[in-house]
Amino acid sequence: MTPTHELLAILIPAALMLTLGYFLTCVIWPFKPCRHCSGTGKRHARIVTAFRLCTRCHGTGRRIRLGRHAYNRTSHHRRRTQNRR
Repeated sequence: MTPTHELLAILIPAALMLTLGYFLTCVIWPFKPCRHCSGTGKRHARIVTAFRLCTRCHGTGRRIRLGRHAYNRTSHHRRRTQNRR
């Protein structure tokens, strides 16, 4: 085997394991903490020391993961096209 083939023999299974791991993460934990409010659901007002609900997560403190969002869109599209038949 050449060094290129040896490298590919390592990289391809590693990429598959990472993809499978991210898929399982999206299935088990579909939400992640909101980066804008650090998962609290509240933001400080600009002038006063009062709190307001986070506008990005709507006060929940959680945002849907990118992979789960893509899965939801794909499955919704598939269900919608199957119902048209």
